[in-house]
Amino acid sequence: MADKILIKGKIWTVNPRQPWAEAVAVRDHKIIAVGSTKDIQKMAGGKTEVIDVKGAFVLPGFIDSHVHFTNGGTSLMNIQLREARSKEEFIRRIAEKAKSLPRGEWILNGDWDQTQFEPVELPNKEWIDAVTPETPVCVNRLDGHMILANSLALKLGGVTKNTPVPPGGEIVKDPATGEPTGILKDAAMDLIYSRIPEPTAAQNLRAAEAAMKYAAEKGVTSVHDVSGETGFDIYQDLLKNHKLITRILFYIPITSVDLVLRMKFKTPFGNEFLEFGGLKGFADGSLGSATAYFFEPYADDPKMSGLLHAEMFPGGIMEKRVLAADKAGLQTAIHAIGDRANSIILDIYEKAVAQNEARDRRFRIEHAQHLKPADIARFGRLNVIASVQPYHAIDDGRWAEKKIGPERAKTTYPFRSFLDHGVTLACGSDWPVAPMDPILGIYAAVTRRTLDGKNPDGWIPEQKISLEEAIRGFTINGAYAGFAEKIKGSIETGKLADLVVLDKNFFEIKPDEIQNAKVILTVMNGEIVFRR
Repeated sequence: MADKILIKGKIWTVNPRQPWAEAVAVRDHKIIAVGSTKDIQKMAGGKTEVIDVKGAFVLPGFIDSHVHFTNGGTSLMNIQLREARSKEEFIRRIAEKAKSLPRGEWILNGDWDQTQFEPVELPNKEWIDAVTPETPVCVNRLDGHMILANSLALKLGGVTKNTPVPPGGEIVKDPATGEPTGILKDAAMDLIYSRIPEPTAAQNLRAAEAAMKYAAEKGVTSVHDVSGETGFDIYQDLLKNHKLITRILFYIPITSVDLVLRMKFKTPFGNEFLEFGGLKGFADGSLGSATAYFFEPYADDPKMSGLLHAEMFPGGIMEKRVLAADKAGLQTAIHAIGDRANSIILDIYEKAVAQNEARDRRFRIEHAQHLKPADIARFGRLNVIASVQPYHAIDDGRWAEKKIGPERAKTTYPFRSFLDHGVTLACGSDWPVAPMDPILGIYAAVTRRTLDGKNPDGWIPEQKISLEEAIRGFTINGAYAGFAEKIKGSIETGKLADLVVLDKNFFEIKPDEIQNAKVILTVMNGEIVFRR
């Protein structure tokens, strides 16, 4: 007998051998049968929970292949600047937050986006100094590669006009006075971050709980957390106490490769709730912060081609780390956004394939946003997984061509080209940089309609992908990227009982209506973790 059965649904299983079904039976946290309502009802006993979804659309639980999970949870509890559309609104929100905090407590996170301001301009410390005289401020741009610090935070960080710029970073200065404006990029951000008190265990626990609740509301049952070491101890405690309601594949910084090598880990390591996925590194920054690393200069700044990340210094260190990790059987996932950064990491991966023994590596490049056409084909030849975030395409598409020009834009977020070259697309959100909402991600991948409404037929429409391909990106391909396709990512007998029930059938509505769908029910490990 089944513990739980779900009946009268329109279930797209992501299993090509049985694409559609009406019902699912669950026992001991696994799927034991998939079929018609008539057949599955026969598996019900006196204690079986029967869930009639009344024709609703059912998919495998979503897998978000790139999140900063506890950071996202923390952001839910801190200042919200993403929706600030003007300088005045930006200042008002910070002023109100400062009034609510004890003297000396930091204002953090924010996720602001200067491209939404009218006129578009970078914020500076003068905007907020008057409203935060005793409150240190360190609020990040939504991509996480640029911060605004107020004068008090700069003072605490020892940042002056004479402060040396760390390799892989930038301290933006007033061209007239040479004084820091308060904007720091990439490696330079650590000058401020190093002065912020570490969150307490209780704060981290609240952040993790908030993140899991948010994930469940969005139908996300598994995440690939690339936050670094932050939160791993909390996840272990939640697992021990049977309170982990999101499956977590955890990546630690590639700078810790020597420690991992000494411990002789292979990846993945752990169980179906909490696993060590591998090593995450950075090659460059972001397009919005003008730190993504390109072969050619930015269209709007001919003197700038971006920055290599601090983890690329000294020269050759990333190659050394990747080769050592690969030789030891560890998966690597490297952030690369600009075309030159992607090319460099592909060179390193190609060298690893040539030097180390043949195996199922599943190398990953995180973001893989802007590429030379020849490098798209290299992804396919080397079997490199493109870990992409479709929502970024409809967000950045509002302004990306101003920064890189129309020619480079043709192969930016090249989802169709990737698939045409046999590349696995593992889709995610980059939360809290973007909303952890696979529904919006699927919508973005199939429509490419930018958030400003100016591209109703899609920005670079030739790079759209099909609905089936987009759903696979947020399900089975995410499982594959974490070596877990045999246990999750599709609705099949023997797999983990992770399901999401939606109020709209994506296959029966227009693509532009997908964004309006809502999650009705989320099931993780056979248990209901969210019900609308």
